[in-house]
Formats: sequence, C-alpha cells, structure tokens
Amino acid sequence: MVFKPKSTPLYLSGLFFFHNSKRFLRTISTHCSAKYDEGNDRNHEFRNQQHHLYLYKSKGQHLLTNTRILDAIIRRSNIAPTDTVLEIGPGTGNLTVKLLEAAEKVVAVEIDRRMVDVLHKRISDVGLQDRLHVICNDAMKAEFPRFDLVVANIPYGISSPLIAKLVYGGNSFRSATLLLQKEFARRLLAKPGDSEFNRLAVNVKLVADVEFVMDVSKREFLPCPKVDSSVVIIRPKNEIPDVNLNEWCAFTRTCFSKKNKTLGATFKQKKKVIQLLKLAETTSSMKENALIGHNYECDEYYDSNNEEEDTNGEDSFASSTSDLELNLFKEKIVGILKKGGFEAKRPSKLSNEELLHLLSLFNQAGIYFHDHVKPNDSNNANVDFAAAYVS
Repeated sequence: MVFKPKSTPLYLSGLFFFHNSKRFLRTISTHCSAKYDEGNDRNHEFRNQQHHLYLYKSKGQHLLTNTRILDAIIRRSNIAPTDTVLEIGPGTGNLTVKLLEAAEKVVAVEIDRRMVDVLHKRISDVGLQDRLHVICNDAMKAEFPRFDLVVANIPYGISSPLIAKLVYGGNSFRSATLLLQKEFARRLLAKPGDSEFNRLAVNVKLVADVEFVMDVSKREFLPCPKVDSSVVIIRPKNEIPDVNLNEWCAFTRTCFSKKNKTLGATFKQKKKVIQLLKLAETTSSMKENALIGHNYECDEYYDSNNEEEDTNGEDSFASSTSDLELNLFKEKIVGILKKGGFEAKRPSKLSNEELLHLLSLFNQAGIYFHDHVKPNDSNNANVDFAAAYVS
C-alpha cells in the first residue's frame, strides 16, 4: 500500500526484494527541494541502513515491479543462452534475475553502492552469482566490457548521452532494449514531418534502427514517477553511410538549431556565413600545409589555454574580412542550396538521405561544419556525439 502524507516522505511496504524479511523500502521524495543535498542523503542512509533502503527520485531510482512487463521485455529482447547482457542501473535486481535466467552472463553497471549490496545478496540467494559481474561506477564513465545485448531500465537523466555512448561507441552489439521516458522515446522514434522530429532522431537513425515495443504506465514503478515510460529496441545497422561523424553532428546541429526555419533563412544569417567562411579557409589552409608536412601541434589552433582568443575568433575574423568577400561566400552557399533544391526546405521535413546529400554538396564545394584542425581527444572520442543529443 502506498501512503503519502502531504509534505512528508513516501513510505512503501510489502515489496518482495527481500525473501522472508521484515525490511521495507523507504522512498524520499526530493523533488520538493530546489537543491539536491547529497550530504543529507548520506545521513538518511547511515541512520537507517540496518532496517531501511531509501530510493531517491532525484537519482532516477524508479523500480519496475510488474512481472508481466518484465517478462515481456525479456521475450522481446531475444536473448540467446550464450549471450552476455549489459544492464545499466539494475537497482535491486527485478530485471537482473530474469536476465540471468535467460542469458549466460549479465554485466550490471550500478552507481549506488547500496543497490550493489542488495543485488549481490539477492542473486546469491537464487544461486546465480557466478554469472553476474557488477561494475559499481557511473555508466557514463565506466568502460564497458564485451557484450551482445543491452537490456535496461535506465535512469531518465542519462538517456541521451548513454544512447550516444552505445550507438557511437566502440562496442559491437545486436540490440539495446531500453525502458525510457515516454516523451523521450517519442522523440527517438519521430520521423520527418512529425512535430517531435529532431536532431536526436536524425543522429541515432544514421547508425541504428529504432522500434517501438510498448508503453508502460507510471503506476508500474515504485516510487511512481511523474510520467509514463516506453520500451524501445535500438538495433545498430550493419552498414552506415560513409560520412565523417564529427562533420555530420556539426552539420545537423546547424540545421536543427531552428528546425522549422527554411535552410535558406538559416544559412543566409551573417553570423553563420562568417562561421562557415572561417572554417572553409582554415580547412583549406590545413590541407595545403599537410602537403608540405606542417605540424599543427605547434600551431596556434592547439593552444588550449587561449580560450579568450577562441571566443573572440569569429569577431576578429569578421573585422578582417571585407563585405565583398562575405557576400561572395554567401552567394556560394545559396547557390549550393538552390542547386540541390534545398533553399525553401525545412530540416524538420528532410530525411537522412536528403541531409546526407546536402552535406556532400557543401563538402564538395569546400564548405565544412566541423573544425578539422583541432585534434580529437582519443579518450573522449564520443564527446561530440553525446553533446549532439542534449537538446
């Protein structure tokens, strides 16, 4: 039974996470506070750790308890007996137990040490501990081992960057069955012309197919979140377009900054013209210097401490560029849009194939969207992709 007095904590009892136990889960609702107090969380935990387990809404700790839905997720995931399954945010193990029954091994990534302890005890009680590997770490910082599938009820707060890490990361996998916030899932599933169509859908569908499975009511979770959820399956494509992914993400960021504006209106803006002209000249210079063995590591472009110069770079470039040069470059951009029939079109109605074609027209004309001079940090190869999903 759920009892929630006004302005007081929410108490949950009668759950099945501990067999033959009188312990219960206690949920602290932190959404009433404007600021999350981690220290206060620790005090609550320490005072009650022998008898209670807190679930924090602010940390996205919403546990799916409906066994029918859990079974449906397992069925739709098509898990083979030889598979290794990656689970993000296992919580107390409702889904984990069922995954272990279907797969050879489960790798569970959980940031909350309390949940890890509960998970270990629960899995040991059913004798499946030898097939469970738990990584107690932030999923966005953890290095994932090899896995065949992802099946997870992920914290809503990391949906965008986590999906970016999965589909643009170095791990090869068959599919990811994810329980997501319903609104977020709709954005992920959106097609050109839909009101929800956005850069998230464009970037994910470049490298993967997304399938809707089912909606899940918020009443199926403890504690009850504010919104409903949806289950989707993401399947990486066997073949992806031959395109520079940094260039693609920078291009879609430009196009979808105002997704309902015509491309002509977007690319005629003076600020955008200046930005693209600067990139075009920088890229051209880079190619010329590459032919004579110029080492850009000694170049000003790599001065990471010169943030003020980077911030004011476009302004200083604009002041040193004549109006005639800007107008000629603007005409070049408009000419490309007209040639491809894109000037009056809106990004929100374009397919990936059309966007790829437009990008190729720009690149063929020497117009680029990503700064090819600046180096990529090998330890943060997916940062650009993750950032592309935030909006």
